[in-house]
Amino acid sequence: MNSHIIYYNSNFYSSKTENLCYNLRMHKQNNNCAYIDGANLYGGVANFGWKLDYARFRVWLSEKYGVNRAYIFIGLIPKYKELYTYLQEAGFTLVFKEVVYDGEGKPKGNCDADLVLQLVRDAYENKFDKAVVVSSDGDYASTVKFLLGQNKLKIILSPHAKNLCSILLKRTNASIAYLHDQKSILQTR
Repeated sequence: MNSHIIYYNSNFYSSKTENLCYNLRMHKQNNNCAYIDGANLYGGVANFGWKLDYARFRVWLSEKYGVNRAYIFIGLIPKYKELYTYLQEAGFTLVFKEVVYDGEGKPKGNCDADLVLQLVRDAYENKFDKAVVVSSDGDYASTVKFLLGQNKLKIILSPHAKNLCSILLKRTNASIAYLHDQKSILQTR
């Protein structure tokens, strides 16, 4: 089966997202971009036993880090269509990767390479001032070093606990913040 990527941009507004979209437009003066490893974000927050309010998270990214475009790299599984719609309405650009299933039937949509490719391409095309990388995965350490060398990294946001965030990311000496510290702001109510 051929692997492919599908981009879905959220350029539509519904009444329930009107305030969210207004808040995002108010922060357009910044040109920062978030690159989010969707599986890493979900798994990290779930390990703490709380659920992330993605709409709040999107506004928080805009207000705290000046993010005007936020990509979520995620495996495409048809039964999660409603989740994908919700994420688009919350202001995320979804980048889907075709999933494969392991021997136990668990889906695997390895998006690391796609995230890195998009981020580096955007950096070379000067599509953002600073990048926010949302992951705890050490596979992104060389990309973080690249961004640091280009003065293009704003921060790494780790969805996992400090002791579970990759030592490879920590060794880059990049600024790392931990999403669990923002639970009171970002959890679903």
